[in-house]
Amino acid sequence: MTFLHTHHHGHDHAHDHVHEPPSPGLDASRSTQRLLIAALVLATAIAAACLVMVEAGQAVVITRFGDPVRVVTRPGLTWRIPSPIEDTVKVDLRLRTTSSGLQDVGTHDGLRVLVQAYVAWQVPDDPDHITRFLRAVRNQPDAAAQQLRSFLGSALQITAADFDLANLVNTDPHQVALDRFELRLRERIAAEVLEVYGITVRQVGIERLTLSSEILTATVARMKADRETLSAERMAEGQRVAAEVRSNADRDARVAVAQAKVDAAAIEAKSRLEAAEIYAKAFGENPELYTLLRSLDTLDTIIGNNVRLVLRTDAAPFRLLVEGPSGAESRIALPPREGR
Repeated sequence: MTFLHTHHHGHDHAHDHVHEPPSPGLDASRSTQRLLIAALVLATAIAAACLVMVEAGQAVVITRFGDPVRVVTRPGLTWRIPSPIEDTVKVDLRLRTTSSGLQDVGTHDGLRVLVQAYVAWQVPDDPDHITRFLRAVRNQPDAAAQQLRSFLGSALQITAADFDLANLVNTDPHQVALDRFELRLRERIAAEVLEVYGITVRQVGIERLTLSSEILTATVARMKADRETLSAERMAEGQRVAAEVRSNADRDARVAVAQAKVDAAAIEAKSRLEAAEIYAKAFGENPELYTLLRSLDTLDTIIGNNVRLVLRTDAAPFRLLVEGPSGAESRIALPPREGR
């Protein structure tokens, strides 16, 4: 359904509009503002295209049509010609580490050992080496680490051939030479990787060192044999020292006994001399008593226990027992009678 509504106005409305022309000064101000904004936007765009922020721990290489022309290592802002004329490549200068993994190497004494070494490296803060690193590995740290692992594996093989297993695995700390081993490793790779890749090797160390089961068994047996040999040597040395002590004691004892015999002989000779003097003095004072005592001494010397002697009673010294001292003296003074 459609409703039609018609309005009829009996009078007409008249509207009059009056427009004033714009002021010339206002148009100029607005144009100036637009130009300033455009210039600011353009300057910002140019600054963004030309200014480069260099952060700490990195270097920025300015390349012109792909070739390095300038290296900036100081942190802060630097400039470049906008792309595509010049471009920037950021190089990480922080310290990195990589590991060789377990390497089966041979020692100087013909044994095998499993060695895992690590290397700490970084790109030095030097434009020449930074450029060399960029060209050698195209600013790829993983590719550089792979090359380092290859160098490290070869160096392990060569260096291990200069050391015996006892210099790497030993219970005696004075025989272990891991510090010299690590120094040799660093000397073998440091100069070459710096020359080829522009990389500085900060440290090389042994991360892990182990033996295979066969080598471990042989090593334990060898160490046991070495201990047994050392024990036998020490026992032999102890026995030698003990024999030397006993020999010296026996010698000192023989010397002491000989000296004692000499002293005893001297004392005995002196005592006999003194006894002879006493006997002589006694004979001079009382010859009969001296004869009696000497005869008794002689009997005591000749006759001992369980000794039987059958002798004439008129023979000395038994004559003393029959005739007494006076009879013995008279018998000595008178010539013997016949028939006795």
